[in-house]
Amino acid sequence: MKNIRWILPLLLAVRVYAVETNETQSPLSGHPAAPAAAKKTEARRTVANIPDASHTPVFITNTVTIAGQSVTYQAETGMLPILKPDGTSSASVFYVAYTRLGQTDKAARPVTFCFNGGPGSSSVWLHLGALGPRRVKMNDDGTLPKPPFRLVNNPYSILDGSDLVFIDPVATGFSRAAKDEKAEEFFGQSADLDSVGEFIRLWTTRHDRWLSPKYLYGESYGTFRAAGLAERLRSRYGMYLNGLIFGSGVLDFATISPGPGNDLPYELFLPNFTATAHYFKKLPPDLQRDLPKALAEARAFATGEYASALQQGAALPAAERKKITAELARLTGLRPQVIEDHRLRIDPGVFRKELLHDRGLILGAYDARISGRDDDPASPYPDFDPSYAAVYGPFAAAMNAYVRQELKFEDDLPYEMIASVQPWKYRAHNRYPGISDQLASVMNQNPYMRVLVLNGLRDLVCPPDTIRYSLDHMPLDPAYRSNITYATFQAGHMMYVNLPDLKKMHAVVESFLK
Repeated sequence: MKNIRWILPLLLAVRVYAVETNETQSPLSGHPAAPAAAKKTEARRTVANIPDASHTPVFITNTVTIAGQSVTYQAETGMLPILKPDGTSSASVFYVAYTRLGQTDKAARPVTFCFNGGPGSSSVWLHLGALGPRRVKMNDDGTLPKPPFRLVNNPYSILDGSDLVFIDPVATGFSRAAKDEKAEEFFGQSADLDSVGEFIRLWTTRHDRWLSPKYLYGESYGTFRAAGLAERLRSRYGMYLNGLIFGSGVLDFATISPGPGNDLPYELFLPNFTATAHYFKKLPPDLQRDLPKALAEARAFATGEYASALQQGAALPAAERKKITAELARLTGLRPQVIEDHRLRIDPGVFRKELLHDRGLILGAYDARISGRDDDPASPYPDFDPSYAAVYGPFAAAMNAYVRQELKFEDDLPYEMIASVQPWKYRAHNRYPGISDQLASVMNQNPYMRVLVLNGLRDLVCPPDTIRYSLDHMPLDPAYRSNITYATFQAGHMMYVNLPDLKKMHAVVESFLK
């Protein structure tokens, strides 16, 4: 079971994936100025608990200053039906859409559809953490602020460059299956692409945005979803996208979940262990004073001697094993005995437990910069994720207050930040789920579609090298490889909770959209 423990609760919360059958048992110090008083007009109350999405959306207007520029926007909060071929509704999907006002040409204005992952996560993390005009007030370094929590204006929203639509897939947020439908029918790769794709089609149609530049922004499993949607929207509706933004994502689960005959994740996670050990000053002096050098050495070792040693298994000579152990200890800050005890195969759970074990601390999985007190020092794996504990409370309080008090949307159902959608059905049979081949296909057929890849150096869930490996190995025509660009950040999975990374992220995404 250890391979499950080291990745849970992945992608807010992508679970660990073993080799697939039909079903899988499958993821924060500063005091900015108080936000200006919201200007709310055109507010209309919805009727609570309407399962067929037939009620009128709620609209408010407000203004936010982004990059020194005043941006007036309309926020639309509501539900859209997921229509079956006969025109009846199978589900109601909750969304919040932001449209910049004063734009005369809709066709020239980009629109970005945003969602997180899980599967089973609402879009609250991207919505109130990074992209929307309001954000959760965290400590500047992404650690937990003292409650009560609050919202502030977001001067790093990308609303100045693109309209935004935040989507909560069925069972998350306020989205629910229709009265006579079974929620579990939506819990799977194909069903998920069907429902989210239908939502995008209907929203685009109702808002006259077929001629607008269109982007998808997916985080965590949302990256897997975005890649599949690019193909689904193209083949089902003829909707060609201008770009995809992948945040801390996965395209092939073989890169993040080790198993019998699959040692690849141990190699791909190593540079993140080095980056984290550097953050806590656990590296030897020559590596500690030069992080780029340390990362370069880790990658060279991972793809060279380390990969060769793992491939040899029990046939690895004792002298070579001792050499590999010493180098792993040098690059990770772990004790050699820990490495020996785990047969040279260090997973994130072991690393999070052992790096600061002498101080009684465990590290976060989503953000290894964030540590917490160990519940049980004798247990082999951490009992909780300090980085998830840091964001869960602030984001839950902020979303529940924001949707009702500011957006004026009323519903007595709980807002499901993380929903149980297991077992999740994949298309893969007796293999790891993967989507990179489909991504390559849609990029080959739409050579104008670009991809931006965002990753955090201290993300121990989906490290940068895992998705880069998938992109480097997908069957994409060499002429289109320049359509892929990368940006790396200092924090972890939700890099934007770290204020310096949020500032950088705004600049990177705005440049991509332009």
